[in-house]
Amino acid sequence: PGGPRPAGEDGGVVGLLRRLGRLEDSRQRGAELFRWLVSPVSPGEFLGRHWERAPLLVRRGDPGYYAGLFSTADFDAALRGSQVDFGTHLDVTSYADGVRETHNPSGRALPAVVWDFYQNGCSLRLLSPQTFSPTVWHFLSILQEHFGSMAGANTYLTPPGTQGFAPHYDDIEAFVLQLEGKKHWRVYSPRTGAEVLPQFSSANLTQAELGEPMLETVLEAGDLLYFPRGFIHQGDCLPDAHSLHITVSSYQRNTWGDLLEKLLPAALQMALEEDVEYRQGLPMDYLRYMGVANSDSADARRTAFMEKVQSLIKKLIRYAPIDAAVDQRAKSFLHDCLPPVLTQSEKAQSVYGFPARWQDGGPRDVDILITKDTEVRLLRHGIIRLCNEEAGVMLYYTTENSRVYHKEEPKFLEIDPEYTDSIEFLLSSYPNHVSVDSLPCETLEDKISLATLLFEKGILTTKKPLLQV
Repeated sequence: PGGPRPAGEDGGVVGLLRRLGRLEDSRQRGAELFRWLVSPVSPGEFLGRHWERAPLLVRRGDPGYYAGLFSTADFDAALRGSQVDFGTHLDVTSYADGVRETHNPSGRALPAVVWDFYQNGCSLRLLSPQTFSPTVWHFLSILQEHFGSMAGANTYLTPPGTQGFAPHYDDIEAFVLQLEGKKHWRVYSPRTGAEVLPQFSSANLTQAELGEPMLETVLEAGDLLYFPRGFIHQGDCLPDAHSLHITVSSYQRNTWGDLLEKLLPAALQMALEEDVEYRQGLPMDYLRYMGVANSDSADARRTAFMEKVQSLIKKLIRYAPIDAAVDQRAKSFLHDCLPPVLTQSEKAQSVYGFPARWQDGGPRDVDILITKDTEVRLLRHGIIRLCNEEAGVMLYYTTENSRVYHKEEPKFLEIDPEYTDSIEFLLSSYPNHVSVDSLPCETLEDKISLATLLFEKGILTTKKPLLQV
């Protein structure tokens, strides 16, 4: 990975994404992209020594490492060519003499206004650049499958000799990719046990609240700085260069505690339905010996009450629908996901490249002719999830999501329970193609109708384009 990269087609991120596109398995694409992100540190070493534990600084001495991911030219193009609004997409910020300010006007962020703010020493934060940049979208859509958690991003453009943000800590795992120029960073260890892997970000902190930094460095183009949630950080520009970086983030509210938040109410609900012990009444006199006012009194009834509560909580484990709770988390992750970015060949083999069109006064090539011999597979492993819900079996999918976070409602199909084996078969066969005839449905008609439905939603691709035009 070290050393300069050839300019042109296969250098930088664009070439990397093209190479990843040749891998058949989307899980492998995610693993390889992650390997590239933390290189030359191995993923195993990163996960063992740094992830959720300690910052990592990678100095690459390769200014072109991230070439093509995002640039000040891309920033300018977004302002000119897209609807970028202050507050929604762009924040104008400053931090001077310990005071952090936001200077957002209302309405559209036009280049003349934005660059004037920058020229006057303000920092520019572009929120979710994946909305405007196809390359950032492509990059994050591959990475999200590796993390199994939403991968987001913001870009930060800071003028020379200024700082845009007060010191603070975040509720996400942060990967700072220095794209242009350089930036002076200071990172501080969590101050208390409660600030280790916090659930929420901090307010702006003052310099007086910080100790000595545990890491101080100047990031240059091509370098990487990772820090876990809870690590306080601040970055400022040196007088001689601007800085453009992108922070890639993941693992917001993706903890054991968050899983238990879904699981415990469901376990209690099941216990109440299935076990009479949970429905029996409390002792008539329990208010006389329980409660904070009685917490110091030695009373056998208190001991018995405590033991009863403990045994009911222990017994809850029997009723915990762990897999169903995981599926509910997966369902909300799929709603968070960016839609997949298709390679040219994937497009040709999917509904997105299907040649239905208007020609010579009428529609042409409209019929999707899937037969028992058509070979199909999932577009990606991570784009679907089966959930058993009260209303029936639902198949959640990401192909119709928006690049804008939660712009669309969760997308799902209600699936005939007889089709669940076929969905599971498609998942376990991936990345291999299977013939429609081999789907474990009752009749050939069912096999073809399921394959056609999934093809029309962009979930299935065919080994060869269905129609050559």
